[in-house]
Amino acid sequence: METRRLRYLLELSRLGSMHAVAGRLGTTTSTVSQQIAALARETGAPLLEPDGRRVRLTPAGQRLAGHAVSILAAVEAARADLDPDAEPDGTVRVAGFATAIRRSLLPAADRLAERFPRVRLMIQEYEPAEALARLLADEVDLALVYDYDLAPATVDRAIEVTALWTAPWGLGVPAPAATGGDTLTVFRAFRDHDWIGNSRNRADEDVVRTLASMAGFVPRVTHQADSLELVEDLIVAGPGVGLLPLGRPRRPEVALLPLTGPDVRLRSFACTRRGRADWPPLALVLDLL
Repeated sequence: METRRLRYLLELSRLGSMHAVAGRLGTTTSTVSQQIAALARETGAPLLEPDGRRVRLTPAGQRLAGHAVSILAAVEAARADLDPDAEPDGTVRVAGFATAIRRSLLPAADRLAERFPRVRLMIQEYEPAEALARLLADEVDLALVYDYDLAPATVDRAIEVTALWTAPWGLGVPAPAATGGDTLTVFRAFRDHDWIGNSRNRADEDVVRTLASMAGFVPRVTHQADSLELVEDLIVAGPGVGLLPLGRPRRPEVALLPLTGPDVRLRSFACTRRGRADWPPLALVLDLL
């Protein structure tokens, strides 16, 4: 099959209409239709089916669009290999959580601007499940996500995962707090308080419920927040407690108790669609991360 026709199919899977594909690729709707029809003849499988006044991809078309991601990435990598002196050029679309964007991506963006000005970043803030959904939909090229060692996440087999860094977390409580001891002792001391979970991700709440169960109680998860600053505000407004990273500057009204035995560690990952990591601009960003 002609790989250039895969681009039409892939863009149709992303954009949902031939008119939108024609606008994206600078051609006509009839050309898009003809190229996908030719691709269907080459593969011997129906790729489109009627959907009211529009068309949609058949199951075979959806599978081929998934393969197209890897195939086109491999073609791009082959071109780069044949011209190793070519400067990487392209826009890398990134979806990630705020801490990873600040800690990992923005320093990489500074180095990119200095050394590889033709590689550009498009950055969007999303929680892990949202970022992975956008990655699977091929709406972004790179997802920066996290989980906890006590609440490991599972990802689709179509995604490749690279570990970036880990960070210890503790329990944020109203100051002053004299409670000490291991993790379960700390949790028992605040069993009657309101607890703070996430609003768009269950990771924090899963850790809280796991540790509370080990400590012999069911936590009263009353508040939900994804912003660390808002978690601190809820702790100060009290009586609420919630997970916060150790070593991070915080309000003086918030005490941060270490959680050890078992430890609580956040784990950060870079995720790409399988077969895409060799695309030169994306490979460059991954290397910098």
